[in-house]
Amino acid sequence: MVKNQLSLYVFVSVLFVVGAIFGALMVNALTLEQQQKLAGDVDQYVKLMSAGIGTEEAASFWERFVFHSKWLIVIWLMGVTVVGIPGVLVLNFLKGALVGFSIGTLINQYAWKGVLLSLVSVAPQNLLAVPAMIITSAAAITFAMFVVKNRLIQQKGDLAPELGAYTSTAILMLLVFGAAALLEAYVSPTLIGWVTPLLSSANVTV
Repeated sequence: MVKNQLSLYVFVSVLFVVGAIFGALMVNALTLEQQQKLAGDVDQYVKLMSAGIGTEEAASFWERFVFHSKWLIVIWLMGVTVVGIPGVLVLNFLKGALVGFSIGTLINQYAWKGVLLSLVSVAPQNLLAVPAMIITSAAAITFAMFVVKNRLIQQKGDLAPELGAYTSTAILMLLVFGAAALLEAYVSPTLIGWVTPLLSSANVTV
């Protein structure tokens, strides 16, 4: 059982990493005009952060918490329906692509300083959000496999404990998503403010 769980974690993690690589490569697939527009948007955001102008922290927290919660709820529902498991895999790939695209955009614009900006703007919340999503996804797949094996094929086994354990895992991961939203709302803007003086329009590579 432990081996099966570990295999699921590795599989979902690899899927996320593949998505991240795909997202990073997508930056170079954009047209020059699209890259320039994206670079302008990022540069404007960096300037706002540098000036201390941004979304109010509490509002930003709730916005990000709701955003993360939607991902978790969708994954939970897909696990409960069983047939939605392919969708769980797609969501993990998509999450990886979004993270990869964000990091790729910053590096494409600011070169090595983009790595530093990624560490303070993208990494903090995702160090919590990504593992939480992977754990929830693995729990969804495990629950679906239990339903298929013990309810649809063998017609045995009590579903309630498994559903309770799956839901408890999802609720616990919701708390982790809440912590990620806190980091994104209260910590990341401060870190970005510290880093932005190192950036200038002269560093734009697009």
